[in-house]
Amino acid sequence: MCRHTTTRYHLALCLGAASVLAACGDNLGEQAAYGAGAGAASAVALDTNVLTGAAVGVATNIAYCSTYPSRC
Repeated sequence: MCRHTTTRYHLALCLGAASVLAACGDNLGEQAAYGAGAGAASAVALDTNVLTGAAVGVATNIAYCSTYPSRC
């Protein structure tokens, strides 16, 4: 499998996992924890910085839940 195809596969896998994990949590702490988990898992799958991925996941999940509280 060439590198380009592998990267696409990892990206698709990552987005799928993030969509399942994102937007969960009843309070701010749970939302941050789930976002960090999704971001870190995505970063591992994409072979990027895990800490940065976790930080982006936290920020994204909290922002999503703040914008759409009925979906969380």
